[in-house]
Amino acid sequence: MSDNTYVVIFGPEFEYAFNMQLRYNYRLDPAPRQRAALARAFGCARVVFNDALRARQGASEAGLPYITGAALSARLTAAKATPERAWLNEVSSVVLQQALADLNAAYRNFFASLTGKRKGPKVAPPRFRSRKDHRQAIRFTANARFRVLANRKLRLPKIASPQFLRRAEKTLRRRQRDLCRKRNGSANRAKARVKVARAHARVADARRDFHHQLSTALIRENQAVAVEDLAVKGLARTRLAKSVNDAGWAGFVAMLEYKARLYGRGFHRIGRFEPTSQTCSACGVKDGPKPLHVREWQCRACGAWLDRDINAAVNVAKAAGLAVTACRAQVRPEPVPAQRGEAGTHPKSPQEAA
Repeated sequence: MSDNTYVVIFGPEFEYAFNMQLRYNYRLDPAPRQRAALARAFGCARVVFNDALRARQGASEAGLPYITGAALSARLTAAKATPERAWLNEVSSVVLQQALADLNAAYRNFFASLTGKRKGPKVAPPRFRSRKDHRQAIRFTANARFRVLANRKLRLPKIASPQFLRRAEKTLRRRQRDLCRKRNGSANRAKARVKVARAHARVADARRDFHHQLSTALIRENQAVAVEDLAVKGLARTRLAKSVNDAGWAGFVAMLEYKARLYGRGFHRIGRFEPTSQTCSACGVKDGPKPLHVREWQCRACGAWLDRDINAAVNVAKAAGLAVTACRAQVRPEPVPAQRGEAGTHPKSPQEAA
């Protein structure tokens, strides 16, 4: 299994009359932005687990009563309101609560092992989770609204694209169908029209709330922000129209711009004709347009492998005059065999160098 492949386990989700529980394993291939979101969720769950474990260990050493799960949950809520732990709000609250549930389960197993209620080998007390451990895990419950889509994609809260309009399409279709069946001028049609308006308002409110949270986080965490001025009206006439309109790019950029002014951050807007996805961020050679399904490509000039999104982001930052290190581009140069004169390890003499 590669480093960029994740295995997510959900279950038990189905129960039969004979108490058979099925567990399904899904192998994921997330995009770079989704890998960053998963890494953020792993880190937040690990911090919550370690904070709770440290609190219980401190109470035990001080001779204080055992801290209950409800008290730990209340401490987590209070910690999310502090500047030191405000970044915990960036991940789903279900992930954080399940980290506390894992700690409670570990303590229950430990106590049951001490009293002899648990059979088998002795269970050690819970240990702190390390960020160097490659077995990072998070858990989502049924009320977290995760879903396996028909196109073999998995939707996780605060990790894939929100897609507010697509998520509400079923409800909107039902409301609109009910509206069409009502007689013009009737009271029932007026009620149905209000229901349709409310459904659209909920979608708009959810998208606006997401834009506010994301734009505020980006402005607070960065000294400067650079965006690309996309031709939204042109994209809205393509097969990507629904996704473009659902993203609300123009409104999101407007929020970034005024919040950057409010917080004293730099804001740069790059022209839409800048070839950010056609230029190699490693050597600067323009390689021509590419279809949307090409997410990774190799530069013909320098042989570097480039991720489409990261390469474009680096080019946007360069066009805005922001310093970007080469490591941020995630460039993988093609291995080149050493020449005959480079194979030796001994330095050349002045006569040989001449």
